[in-house]
Parts: sequence; C-alpha cells; structure tokens
Amino acid sequence: APDPSGTEELRLLGPFSALLLGIFVVPTLYAIYLSFFSTSHSGLGFGNAETAFAGLRNYAAVLSDPSFVRGVGITLLYAVVFIPVVVAGALVLALLFDSGIVWARRMSQTVLFVPHAVPGIIATVIWLYLYTPGISPVLQALGGADLEVNFLALHMIVPSLVNIALWSGLGYTAVIFFAALRAIPHELIEAAAIDGAGPVRTALTIKLPLIRGTLATVVIFTTIGALQLFTEPMLLGKATPLIGPRFTPNMYIFDAAFTRNNYGLAAAASVLLLLICCVLSYAVTRGTSYAPRTPRKVQP
Repeated sequence: APDPSGTEELRLLGPFSALLLGIFVVPTLYAIYLSFFSTSHSGLGFGNAETAFAGLRNYAAVLSDPSFVRGVGITLLYAVVFIPVVVAGALVLALLFDSGIVWARRMSQTVLFVPHAVPGIIATVIWLYLYTPGISPVLQALGGADLEVNFLALHMIVPSLVNIALWSGLGYTAVIFFAALRAIPHELIEAAAIDGAGPVRTALTIKLPLIRGTLATVVIFTTIGALQLFTEPMLLGKATPLIGPRFTPNMYIFDAAFTRNNYGLAAAASVLLLLICCVLSYAVTRGTSYAPRTPRKVQP
C-alpha cells in the first residue's frame, strides 16, 4: 500500500536532491555572486588583490566583447547543423532496427554504440590525426584520387566539428530511440499492418507520435550538449590558428578564468551561457509540449 505520509518518496528523492543542490544549485548561485565582483591589483599588477563590487560591468564587458558574441554565433551555427543531423540520423537508424530488416541487428547496434564509449578527448585526437595534412591516410587517399580537401580550412571547421560529435553520439542516440520504439505495444503495429499500412506509413502515423516524449527529451539534451562545445575545438585549435582560445563560449569562460584570472568575467559569461541554455531548452519544451494524438485506425 502507498505510504500516505510521503516518507518513502522523500527517502528516494533525498540522494538526488543532495546531488542537485551540491553539484548544480550551489555552484550556480556562487557563480552569480562572483559575476557581480571584480578583482584588481595595485602597483602595476604586483600589489595585493582587491575585490570590489562591480554591478553589471562584467556582464556589459562580456556582451560587448566581439569574441564572445562571435563564439555564440559559431556555437549556434554548430547546433543548427548538428542537432537535426544527429536526431534525424539516429531516428532513421532506430526505425530500421525496429523494422527487423537490418541484417545482424545486435552486432550493428554494438558497432554504432562503441564510439560513444570512447572518451571525447581520445575521439578528438583520433580525428585530429585524420584531419592533419601530411600524416592523414584519409587525405593521402583523397589526394591520390585528385581530391584536395582541407578539413581545417575556414569553411570546414564547423562541419569537421559536427563530424566528430556525430561519430560519437549517433549510435548512442539511436539506441535511445530504439528502446522507445520497442516499448510500443505490438498490437498497434499489427493492427496497422492488418489495415494495410506499409512500414513507412506505420512509422509516420503510429511509431513517431508515440515516441514524441523521447524525441523531445533527446532534442533538449542534444541542444544543451551542443551549446557546451569545448573539447573538440580546444584540441583542434592545436592544429590550426583559425580556432582561437575564445572560439566558443565555454572556451571563452576557460580563457577568462585560467588564462586571464578574471573570475568575475568568467562567472558572468557562465551565467549568460546558462541563460541561453535555459531559453533554448524552454523553447524546445514548448514546441513539443502538446499531447500527441491517439493514433487513428489506418485505412487501406
């Protein structure tokens, strides 16, 4: 029988609440606090550090910094390219797995999922090796076919970053969609087949509406992950001068905190990035919040 006092629910929520408070809420509040202060050094930078209330000056400095604004634009461009490709690609793969027409389905799922188990730093180093002229076997093979491709050129930076993230995340996302598809009652699929619906129509009218919640969740987390782009451009920047130390907002925050030692500026940039993530996540949630229609009987 359920516990009317709610003790069981509180006991189960306790560990999650403690982690949420310690890992997210407290650091966020501290970052907001730091963002209103600035630290200066007297005596040509060799004197004692003095911390003073700065108000909104740190936020104004971040928003007026062209490198931060440019980094936000690059990250949004990356997100606009990456999110539709990984979501649509993973959804197609999951539908193929669920249809049963894929040969060696379990092995195919394992092969697709394995890249996700590779740490992001290692994956980026592997692709950096494949992108670097003079040592890349891929570029040598393309050169043998009279195809000159520079993956580190200005117009190829974003596609190269998308390729690394796609290689790592496509299989993982496909497994999530496949698990949601397997939870659909088989009776609905059989009823659609009896009514004469083919695989494509069944996927569009039965399967996709029933996994709308999973689709929305994947889009939200993919959006948040895309806005936190850091590891891939940080390592690719070692091979090309086109990626500077403030190429993305996360790199801007890292540079402000650990290179310039301006923690107030870094905190302000962190808060602004958090607000951008919250706004976009809310927009995605609102765009997918309406209840899916109950699948109607398919007419032959």
